[in-house]
Amino acid sequence: MKAADRAHVFHSWSAQELIDPLAVAGAEGSYFWDYEGKRYLDLTSGLVYTNIGYQHPKVVAAIQEQAARLTTFAPAFAVEARSEAARLIAERTPGDLDKIFFTNGGADAVEHAVRMARLHTGRTKVLSAYRSYHGGTQQAVNLTGDPRRWASDSATAGVVHFWAPFLYRSRFYAETEEQETARALEHLETTIAFEGPATIAAIILETVPGTAGIMLPPPGYLAGVREICDRHGIVFVLDEVMAGFGRTGEWFAADLYGVTPDLMTFAKGVNSGYVPLGGVAISGAIAETFARRPYPGGLTYSGHPLACAAAVATINVMAEEGVVENAKHLGASLVGPGLAELAERHPSVGEVRGVGMFWAVELVKNRETREPLVPYNATGEANAPMAAFGSAAKKAGVWPFVNMNRTHFVPPLNVSESEVKEGLAALDTALSAADEYTV
Repeated sequence: MKAADRAHVFHSWSAQELIDPLAVAGAEGSYFWDYEGKRYLDLTSGLVYTNIGYQHPKVVAAIQEQAARLTTFAPAFAVEARSEAARLIAERTPGDLDKIFFTNGGADAVEHAVRMARLHTGRTKVLSAYRSYHGGTQQAVNLTGDPRRWASDSATAGVVHFWAPFLYRSRFYAETEEQETARALEHLETTIAFEGPATIAAIILETVPGTAGIMLPPPGYLAGVREICDRHGIVFVLDEVMAGFGRTGEWFAADLYGVTPDLMTFAKGVNSGYVPLGGVAISGAIAETFARRPYPGGLTYSGHPLACAAAVATINVMAEEGVVENAKHLGASLVGPGLAELAERHPSVGEVRGVGMFWAVELVKNRETREPLVPYNATGEANAPMAAFGSAAKKAGVWPFVNMNRTHFVPPLNVSESEVKEGLAALDTALSAADEYTV
């Protein structure tokens, strides 16, 4: 199996001859294991999507039952699994986001949200933040604000980037959250003014940026962006692909801030990644734009019955088993305090931040200067400190989420108390390896 992978599988985001993928034999709950029987506690939830863990029996059974009844059907028809999935999602989205356009994943959800915004407004530009990730397709990767964009960014996608708030590494010389909010909003206002408000179709933000560092927006920021969008007739898009479906201890991260966007993208946790599915939740005003005007977009597998059956089962499992509540409770009572305690003892930890089951640990060379443990977008020898941390974590029995100078604590939302403690103990060991590189 490994030989076939190396001979024929082309892996994403990788130099093909420089990688050595782990051969996975199986997975269940919060764990997976290799063919030698070594078991890992998955602190990554796959790519932050197995919100109910691997192989949940109720979701597996729902997929099997749907396959036996109606494996697939074209998206132009009304199908029970599709209708029920849309209803359950709409019940949980904020405000009037009651129409659901299904896609195959998060990136194409972003693509379609941007298309809807442009058609609704008749404008072309889209503003997005640095320190963001919106997907790997052409428009989505141009919206992305990290180095994965660079190779595909020809500056022709109508995208303008701006700085969103992040107090620990403030671009605005702020010393308090209040200052960071005010200055970030002023920066956004200035960007809009110089770009021309009448040219801007949408502003897209991850409600809580994920891969870029789990940076919770300071109080008042998202409400301020909502007000700016309303004033200029700009569509406000929230990307909840990673933060949605319980990850922050709420069904959607927008619920933490009392903000309703005009469009909201989702994927990943909607069915724990068991079958690819994403979508756009659409406000009444934008839905009305296409009430008698055809929406020029679609996908062959939009609302695929197997994926939607998995979504229905996942949402029902999350409700019945208190999965969202578990993420909120353990995040506040165990993960947050546990990571804070590790920060006190390890000089490599510059900051711990997060909510629910969505946490980041910022690793630094020096706490006083806040110099990152590795340079931005480091590779090869320059990335040795993070490589040492990752290796130590795996040796301790956990699979870590490592990106640039951070590790994220993002296990399944139904992780147990004992599993959280196991993960924290392994991180304690791994951070000792990172400490060796501090000054």
